[in-house]
Amino acid sequence: MTTNNNSSNNILVPQARQALNQMKLEIASELGMANYDSMDKGNLPSRQNGYVGGYMTKNLVRMAQQTMGGTGTTK
Repeated sequence: MTTNNNSSNNILVPQARQALNQMKLEIASELGMANYDSMDKGNLPSRQNGYVGGYMTKNLVRMAQQTMGGTGTTK
């Protein structure tokens, strides 16, 4: 199956977009970037942007483990 869409960041469940954006802002705030939604991400070091994405992934994996009956104790 071939698609013409060059973006690999497609949200598979569009209804989750708001929750993912909220999670991103909460994590950025916890990391000391309180105004992350209005920041120019191009001027942030890749390490800071990576932290936000990394923590989002960590939280999403933890939530999936809990949903699937796992312990979710990954820290």
